[in-house]
Amino acid sequence: MTSYGDDATVREILTDTGDTWAVVGLSTNTARAAYGVARVLQRYGKRVVPVHPKAETVLGEQGYASLAEIPFQVDVVDVFVHSALAGEVADEAVEVGAKAVWFQLGVVDEAAYARTREAGLAMVMDKCPAIEIPLLD
Repeated sequence: MTSYGDDATVREILTDTGDTWAVVGLSTNTARAAYGVARVLQRYGKRVVPVHPKAETVLGEQGYASLAEIPFQVDVVDVFVHSALAGEVADEAVEVGAKAVWFQLGVVDEAAYARTREAGLAMVMDKCPAIEIPLLD
């Protein structure tokens, strides 16, 4: 299996890229993986910005319906949507000036990965930051 995000890139995104993470697909549904991952990111000092059509406030942070609506810089865009929709989110991340894109476990779009890397962003695909971040210690 091809790896889309070597250990150095994973470490760079988690430690050096910035602490404002837009989590696309994050809602108030505590049973969803996005919610659990967002809580882990918060425990490690990340600001989590929910991005979901409902624009709900989640884990104490104001939500937005899209990346374009966030009125401040986001460093990393963490993508919890189906692979068929993920490429569009990656393109939006480039447009809003994010520094990195992270596709969650099971989210794979090789063309989007290539486009995002070509645009100069760090990118990890088919991995989970909540699994990776404790390994950095």
